[in-house]
Amino acid sequence: MGKRNTMQPLSSTEIGQRLALLRKRKGLSQEELSTLMGISRPSLTQIELGNRNLSLSEIQMVGEIFAVSIDRLLAPDFSLPEANLEETNQTLSEKIRISVPQMQVSKFREVLLYILEKCAGKPNVGETLLNKLLYFSDFNYYEQYEEHLSGAAYRKLPFGPVPQNLETILHQMIEDQAIQRLKTHFHGYPQTRYIPLAKADLTQLKASEKDVLDKVIEQFSDWSATAISEYSHHDMPWLATENGEIIDYELAFYREAPYSVRNYRLRKSQKN
Repeated sequence: MGKRNTMQPLSSTEIGQRLALLRKRKGLSQEELSTLMGISRPSLTQIELGNRNLSLSEIQMVGEIFAVSIDRLLAPDFSLPEANLEETNQTLSEKIRISVPQMQVSKFREVLLYILEKCAGKPNVGETLLNKLLYFSDFNYYEQYEEHLSGAAYRKLPFGPVPQNLETILHQMIEDQAIQRLKTHFHGYPQTRYIPLAKADLTQLKASEKDVLDKVIEQFSDWSATAISEYSHHDMPWLATENGEIIDYELAFYREAPYSVRNYRLRKSQKN
């Protein structure tokens, strides 16, 4: 009796999800795994999204990389292997990039002050637009450098992504006389604005961080709150997240034009 085709019951989406789980368990970035597999970063992204099937040779390679048999990988009752404690500790301590954000409150304050300084004279920059400038700064930086900028966690709310604990940080900055809150009107609508009373400590920002902030400010700071909210609602991290849930930074790697800020093909050619 011939061997059963174990691939038949599985969809490409299921296989992609399993590959993503194995990659994250091992602590590999998409770029690292695509290099090990000998494929491009966009190809791996399409596989994990379920838009591209793995070839037989690629399945065999995945089995070798993660020490998982093909039968197990394609089994209907697939489950992740138990993590080795020593390997897990090494992954947590040595891997540069993690997808779970760890908020750096002092860095977030400086990022906020930097944005407010640059936009202080723009009457359109109210609370809604400020939230989007912070979101695109954090997610663009993560997509481009695979590291967190402020580490803020963003929740999907009706008017767009909003940083967690923002009100607490703003209140503390007001008490510290670093910013001032103003209730105004813009084009006949109520608006909450924040005016910087202190300068950002630029020593807390790396050149790469400042560069991403400058690009986000240049691109979006003249937009209306309505326009940038609508734009953010078509960004893949927003689209792929349930209402009220925290937005996973990993979703930034599934962006397409015009949202993606990373030229994967160019970066790959520079490495070769």
